[in-house]
Amino acid sequence: QVQLVESGGGLVQAGGSLRLSCAASGGTFSNYAMGWFRQAPGKERDFVAGISWGGGGTYYADSVKGRFTISRDDAKNTVYLQMNSLKPEDTAVYYCARDGRVYRRTLSENPREYPYWGQGTQVTVSS
Repeated sequence: QVQLVESGGGLVQAGGSLRLSCAASGGTFSNYAMGWFRQAPGKERDFVAGISWGGGGTYYADSVKGRFTISRDDAKNTVYLQMNSLKPEDTAVYYCARDGRVYRRTLSENPREYPYWGQGTQVTVSS
């Protein structure tokens, strides 16, 4: 049974940084792409960043490109999201998710391609 547990959220001032972590258990972590999504109140869940199995490829939403960095440590079964230069509009609940297809070649932004989700961690950026 796959379980994902996020941590690292909190309250930060605009311009600050946070590092989110997502620890995975169950399944073979290294064989699957991982993604970070976020959902603000009253809005849909949006793709933020993704990283391929093996870590060779990454992909970012335009809104976070150049500010956020996704990485993974397969030895620790953990994926990270380093968030710099945070803006109030980055305020949301952040979720990590595991791809449903092993060895997927192309990263997907579609939440439906990710059947496993963590419980989410709140990120609040004050102006």
